[in-house]
Amino acid sequence: MSTSAPDELKLYVKAPKVYPREVSGRFSRLRVLAAWVLLGLFYVLPWINLGGTQIVLFDLPAREFHVFGLTFWPQDFFMLALLLAIAAISLFFFTALAGRLWCGYACPQTVWTEVFLWMERFAEGPRNKRMKLDKAPWTAEKVRKKALKQFLFITFSLWTGITFVGFFTPIRELVPSLLAFNAGGWEVFWTFFYGFATYGNAGYLREQVCKYMCPYARFQSAMFDDDSLVISYDRERGEPRGKRRKDADKDALGLGDCIECQGCVQVCPTGIDIRDGLQIECIACAACIDVCDEVMDKMGYPRGLIRYTTENALAHKPTRVLRPRLFIYLGVLLALIALFGLVLTGREAIHLDVLRDRNALYRLAGPEIENPFSLKITNRTEQMQRLTVTASGLEGLRVVTPTGAIEVPAGEVVDRPMTLSVPADRVGPGMQTIEIRLDAEDEDGPDTTAETRFFVPSGG
Repeated sequence: MSTSAPDELKLYVKAPKVYPREVSGRFSRLRVLAAWVLLGLFYVLPWINLGGTQIVLFDLPAREFHVFGLTFWPQDFFMLALLLAIAAISLFFFTALAGRLWCGYACPQTVWTEVFLWMERFAEGPRNKRMKLDKAPWTAEKVRKKALKQFLFITFSLWTGITFVGFFTPIRELVPSLLAFNAGGWEVFWTFFYGFATYGNAGYLREQVCKYMCPYARFQSAMFDDDSLVISYDRERGEPRGKRRKDADKDALGLGDCIECQGCVQVCPTGIDIRDGLQIECIACAACIDVCDEVMDKMGYPRGLIRYTTENALAHKPTRVLRPRLFIYLGVLLALIALFGLVLTGREAIHLDVLRDRNALYRLAGPEIENPFSLKITNRTEQMQRLTVTASGLEGLRVVTPTGAIEVPAGEVVDRPMTLSVPADRVGPGMQTIEIRLDAEDEDGPDTTAETRFFVPSGG
């Protein structure tokens, strides 16, 4: 007696490949423009020099960060924290206003995936041809098209890796060294690592990165409310769906405006159906809006069956796009930007910290009272500075040590002991406020001051 094997239960199913259809429209043009601008900045900036220095260069070995003519040092990381805070608040503001604008237009994953789709369409043709090609048996034509696609993918990925490393190693030195096979091991490693990451993420993982790897998709709902602008399908207007001729009377057929063309599904880069409602996979690229508006124009129906709207608007409730939380985000954002600008413009070329010696508040040196200090001098310029120390604020105050100029290399922090002295018969007891000044030997060089206190004991 034979028994049939039980049906196999598949717990894990391979995600089907998404073949986004090309679409044109106002949002598509915005995405293309954003892609060109962002890619242009990424690939062109490393090749621009300003004053003999790469305009954007993060020189980790030298601990120098050159950004548009400004040089930052590790001690300027407070400004990096401000930039991160500005980026975070910007994300909150734009998400609360209009959903995942970052994902749809500026995210590197979106931009590079769009580029790889362009190359795929160039090598294999439009959506239907790509689908047929993948299902067809291997032929010389299929090998040629697949080989062309892989050549474009690999070449572009390697150039992306080289450009990425070029932000950390001067690219005008990096490219010749790579071509001559004498580049450093770490440079070669990161070139291939970032190139491979680009190849995998934009060439194959694509929407899987947005759906499963990106954390933003997980917490975006916390920033939405019923007044947030999101891409939505107007069910009241579109249902019931149904195919019909262009000249058909939809009201007589009892149909809504949706003609079940599947265009919104075919153009979606993450393969979702926006008509099922807002989903975590939606990256707000608005391709579905463009294709639906195109279909509505052909059918003679009003645009906006799929559009940017709010949940309250769809439910015919009062809508407030400009609401208190947006003004709070905007206020905090503007305050952080103002603070960053203030810190940037007020950044001292030479920064001085004067620290008291905790082991000895004072010491007696004959008729004079001495106070020991420690100078912490930060040189934020790109040249070595020779600085002299002077002190003022008390009658007879003089600098005992250091006696000569202090040399501070570019971008370095130097600690030097300092001793100040004052005649005991010219000052009263207690803590006296004084000023320490650093002056560059070069007349056009930087200078700075810092206040501290000089201690005079009672009966001194």
